[in-house]
Amino acid sequence: MRTLLIVEDDRSLNKGIALTLSQNDLIIKQAYDIAAAEQIVSSHKIDLIILDINLPDGSGLDYCVKIRRTSQTPIIFLTANDMEPDIVTGFELGADDYITKPFSLMVLRARVMAVLRRAEHHSGDKITIGPLTFDFGKMEYYRNNRQLVLSKTEQKLLKILVANPGNILTREQLIDKTWSQDAEFVDENALSVAIKRLRAKIEDEPSSPKYIKTIYGLGYMWAEGQHP
Repeated sequence: MRTLLIVEDDRSLNKGIALTLSQNDLIIKQAYDIAAAEQIVSSHKIDLIILDINLPDGSGLDYCVKIRRTSQTPIIFLTANDMEPDIVTGFELGADDYITKPFSLMVLRARVMAVLRRAEHHSGDKITIGPLTFDFGKMEYYRNNRQLVLSKTEQKLLKILVANPGNILTREQLIDKTWSQDAEFVDENALSVAIKRLRAKIEDEPSSPKYIKTIYGLGYMWAEGQHP
């Protein structure tokens, strides 16, 4: 079951949206201001947020920015702010969709389901391992909720390692998979450098790595299991 949060201070509209969406076997949570929304988000796994912009205790735009610092939970703005600059700002701040009032409940339901389908399509590319969250589909990587900046090579190397937990990958295998067509021209030192940089970004103690283990004489291994 998927859980949706509706953040809308118009109680009758909030109720109408909840009744419409509950027909799709969705669990609906309701909030009428940002404070209540934050409380719900902190205690439940939310799969999508429908968010008004003009709320009693603040701006939905500011709340969206706050959410995006730590989460890629889909957000649909639902607002009377229908000017083009408003819509553009909403998308630039991280909205997955932007619906202006007045609107059709049937159209809202269709767009909610479309956003959920897109999110599910990418969910297989996202994994969480302890304090680490890697979204290979969106190319976004976090450690302790802080975004990491990884080079293309580091991203490829990380994906290969994480996809093979507990398996020893030889230096030759890693070079071949990471650099593909150019593998035969890559100096082995390039792999050592890439591993060192990657450890510096994801490990608590790069000199005593917890995740990327060196298997002397053979190669490297991702040592931590994956957790949903």
